[in-house]
Amino acid sequence: MAAKAASPTTPVVFVIGEDPVKAGLVASLSRPGSNATGVSDFVNQLVAKRLDILLQAAPDVGLIGLLVNLNNPNAGPDTEEAEAAANALGRKLLVLKATSDHELETAFETIAHERIGALAVNIDPFLFRARDRIISLAARHGVPAIYPVRQFVDAGGLMSYSPNRIVSWRQVGLYAARILRGEKPADLPVQRADRIELIINVKTSKALGLTIPLSVLARADEVIE
Repeated sequence: MAAKAASPTTPVVFVIGEDPVKAGLVASLSRPGSNATGVSDFVNQLVAKRLDILLQAAPDVGLIGLLVNLNNPNAGPDTEEAEAAANALGRKLLVLKATSDHELETAFETIAHERIGALAVNIDPFLFRARDRIISLAARHGVPAIYPVRQFVDAGGLMSYSPNRIVSWRQVGLYAARILRGEKPADLPVQRADRIELIINVKTSKALGLTIPLSVLARADEVIE
C-alpha cells in the first residue's frame, strides 16, 4: 500500500493472501485500474479450512491454539475467522501472539500450561522467517500443528494447506517482465491461485505419536515420508 501510494505511475506487482479489492489495492480483479496488479492466492482466507483439517487429523483435541503476529494488519480479521470456525467445529480457540523470538518461547510455554492440543500458525513474514524455531518448539512440546505454506512442512512441520506460493512468485515475475516490455498494470487482471495443496509429513506425525487417519492422508497432494 505504501509503494502504491508513493507514486501513481510506478508499477507495483504484488502477492497478497487477502482479497486485494477489499484491501484497496485494486478496483476489481479483472481490471485493476491503477498502477498495481499481481496475484491473489487467498492464503489468509483458508484459516477456517486449516482448522477443519487439523481437527480431522487430531479429532480428540478440545483446545486449539492460533499463533499470530499482532503487528500484522491481517491478524485481527484472521483471528475473527478462526474463532468463528472453532465455534462452528465445537472447539475453543486460544490466540497466542508472537512478535519476537522471546514471545515465541512464551507462546509455547502457554501451549504447555493451557494444555493446548493442536496449533494453527498464521501467515506472517516474521513467523515464516522463524519457521525452524517454531517447528522445533512444536516438536519439543509434542503439539501437532498446521502451517500456512508448504515451506514449513519441507522444514519438518506436520502439515500445511495452502496455494503453492512458488507458483505465485513465478506469476509475479512473469507480470513484472510484461510490464517492463510496456504493458500497463491497469490492464493486467489480478491472477488467482488455481490449486490448493495439502502437504503432510508422515515422519513428523510418527515422531509426535500421531496417527493421521487414512481419510486425511488420501486427500493429501503430497506425503513426505
